[in-house]
Amino acid sequence: MKIWVDADACPVVIKDILFRASERTGIELTLVANQPIRIPGSRFINFLLVKPGFDAADNEIVKRLSHGDLVITADIPLAAEAVEKEAYALNPRGEFYTADNIKSRLNVRDFMAALRESGMDTGGPPALSQGDRKTFADELDKFLGRKNKNT
Repeated sequence: MKIWVDADACPVVIKDILFRASERTGIELTLVANQPIRIPGSRFINFLLVKPGFDAADNEIVKRLSHGDLVITADIPLAAEAVEKEAYALNPRGEFYTADNIKSRLNVRDFMAALRESGMDTGGPPALSQGDRKTFADELDKFLGRKNKNT
């Protein structure tokens, strides 16, 4: 299993949690972005720079993704592709996208996009809270603990 990070929009605090988890577990972590990102020196942590372009990082992740890998993303279409490939998808707030919830998430995303296109100000997601960070770290630890027991 590998962990793939849609790193362009991933909060720094979430990256830090992922860096520590990768070092602790020895699971390969790859951050994918279209601009350079600083990563710690580690044999488990990699960075993949993709060319600028709409969904370039997402497309590269999907191309390299294998069954059972974990994708960290807030991008619902990327999460849907990961779930379709029988991978796991976790957002920075600690919520897993699953076959059971991804269609409704896509519908809400599309509805909100339509509202924005019509000129309505939909605000945006709230800032990542301390509770969100803890939920993410807890869910990641539980997931990695289950994966380590199965290997």
